[in-house]
Amino acid sequence: MFGLDPLWLSTGLLIASYVVLLSEKFNRTVVALLGGGLVIITGVLSQAQAIASIDFNTIALLTGMMIIVAVTRTSGVFEFVAIWAAKLVKADPVGILIALSLVTALFSAFLDNLTTVLLVVPVALLIAEKLKVSPYPYLISQILAANIGGTATLIGDPPNILIGSATGLDFMQFLENLAPVSLLILIVMVPIFKILWGKDLVATQKNRDSIMRFREADSITDMRLLVMSLGVLVLVILGFIIGENYHIPPGTIAMFGAAVLLLITSIGLEGEEQTERLHHALLEVEWAALLFFIGLFVIVAGVEHAGLLEILGHDLIVFTGGDPARTAISTLWLSAIVSAAVDNIPFVATMIPLVHSMQDALGGAAALEPVWWSLALGACLGGNGSLVGAAANVVVSGMGERAGYPISFLQFLKFGLPLMVLSIVIANGYIYLRYFW
Repeated sequence: MFGLDPLWLSTGLLIASYVVLLSEKFNRTVVALLGGGLVIITGVLSQAQAIASIDFNTIALLTGMMIIVAVTRTSGVFEFVAIWAAKLVKADPVGILIALSLVTALFSAFLDNLTTVLLVVPVALLIAEKLKVSPYPYLISQILAANIGGTATLIGDPPNILIGSATGLDFMQFLENLAPVSLLILIVMVPIFKILWGKDLVATQKNRDSIMRFREADSITDMRLLVMSLGVLVLVILGFIIGENYHIPPGTIAMFGAAVLLLITSIGLEGEEQTERLHHALLEVEWAALLFFIGLFVIVAGVEHAGLLEILGHDLIVFTGGDPARTAISTLWLSAIVSAAVDNIPFVATMIPLVHSMQDALGGAAALEPVWWSLALGACLGGNGSLVGAAANVVVSGMGERAGYPISFLQFLKFGLPLMVLSIVIANGYIYLRYFW
């Protein structure tokens, strides 16, 4: 538009969008959709290019799992888990925060972090409500733990899935190379969580005693629904693990699982009852978060298409001069910094061909492997740097907002950014000692 350079125009739109997001004067979904619209209106992208830039696998994965969780929730299973977890640590608020963080990290590694937060965050909110303590430490720690745990495996976080499919690196290679450092970071983070929030998470003995008197079994309101929901959930999780071998994207598996669950739970119901159950499930979907993703994908695609991310990648190659260690460490920090500012999925998609192009200069595929692990670590852990850094962050934020506890951009930045930097420092040491010492 007006003969403006697409690079400067798209960069300006990206910066303007983030400035408005930081100001918190307007709803983030509205800002993202306006920014995405301007990318098309100003001619940076055509509408077809903008639509092609949207990662519908992520959108489908989120939507499908939200529907499955919505149906499963009505059985009372999450209340069951909440009471069981609370009683396990004697209803101590800090103990619950740590226990849920560990569970989230573990599930995020072997399921995926999006699915995990959809399952665990409702439990965390329920516990906070029962204990009458602030839910914010639980919400923020869930985001941090989900991204740390998701770093550990091929299926834990979308950037790892992209890297694995582009390089042929398999599940066990991801587990062997990324799980040790993810575990180390988690071990370091857990006591920090206690230091940060321990003094604020204090419940009266009366509230703790009331939880200890609860009977978990009383929470289950529909055993038939529970069995069907958990059966479908287990099959969907197995689908995530097995589906990659048959090139079936996780988004397809999640949406198919949601459709199957809606079908089998409608058997025996009248048409009106089936429609009511469907509407109830769809009302539970975080549509604002999904639309935010769509707008953000288009905004970032604008700077991708105009060449900003390619320029950054080229400068990295020039800066490293072909040195493997320097290339790996630079990739780690660049990925972390950029992933904290923009969604890590389009960034990783842009970096993959650039890293591939360095293979000959670094000495072959084996010499390039540490760079791939650095890209994965930087992108996944860097997602903890801001509220828009990763898909799990946006989803947890949306769930908190719907529950009446919105997480502000700066509120999360205060905790997420320093802890992200600490995790990257640990990853930096790990990469150097394991591959270059």
